[in-house]
Amino acid sequence: MVEKFHDELKEVRSNVIEMGHLVKNMLKDSVKALQDRDISLAKSVYDLKTKVADMDYTIEKNTFRLIALYQPMAIDMREIACILKLITYYNRVGRYSKDISKITIDMFSDRDHVKKMVSIPYMASIVESMICDAIKAYETRDISKFNDFIDRELKVDDLRYSIYRECLTYMMEDPKKISACTEYIIIARYLERCGDHACKMAEKIIYMVSGERVEIDCREETSKSCFVPQDHVDEDT
Repeated sequence: MVEKFHDELKEVRSNVIEMGHLVKNMLKDSVKALQDRDISLAKSVYDLKTKVADMDYTIEKNTFRLIALYQPMAIDMREIACILKLITYYNRVGRYSKDISKITIDMFSDRDHVKKMVSIPYMASIVESMICDAIKAYETRDISKFNDFIDRELKVDDLRYSIYRECLTYMMEDPKKISACTEYIIIARYLERCGDHACKMAEKIIYMVSGERVEIDCREETSKSCFVPQDHVDEDT
């Protein structure tokens, strides 16, 4: 019975990793499509929304089945709880990728970019690295990958406001740039939210591995550590 449970959990784990890579690539391709004004690539990302929803449903169903049949405890139960959170965060990253692709399709098929999309490609690369590290940490149980998450999260937040201020300047200088710059501000907000979701992924993976609840909190400007410990959870809970 125990062996069968772990075989089934291993399969679910594989599906979670696959879903993570899917949405990570969706985000990467959505920004590339925007940068290159590649409508074909944008449409291919947009069409993946159904696959993301299907994977979300299937993984959730199989995870609930594991709980009902085997009543897992300790680290196995923590992993199952982590899986249910991860697929929610993955789904939201997939949605933002779809939305960025829609902006490309609707707005930039025949429109030039303003100042090479300001800092959006750089901001996206940081967010993608955070999601990639979260996927890898879940797969390998190596939570050291999160040691600099606070720095990357702060950088993403700074870039969001920098893009906002820069776009306002361009809009005031030339009203013809208002539409494009407004979309850049929206996209920066989407990327900032994806970074937030990556931080939540990290928190759940840390709890899964260590049994310790932490908060990756960039609001603490004087914090020297990535992790703000909360209540400790014993291994057998």
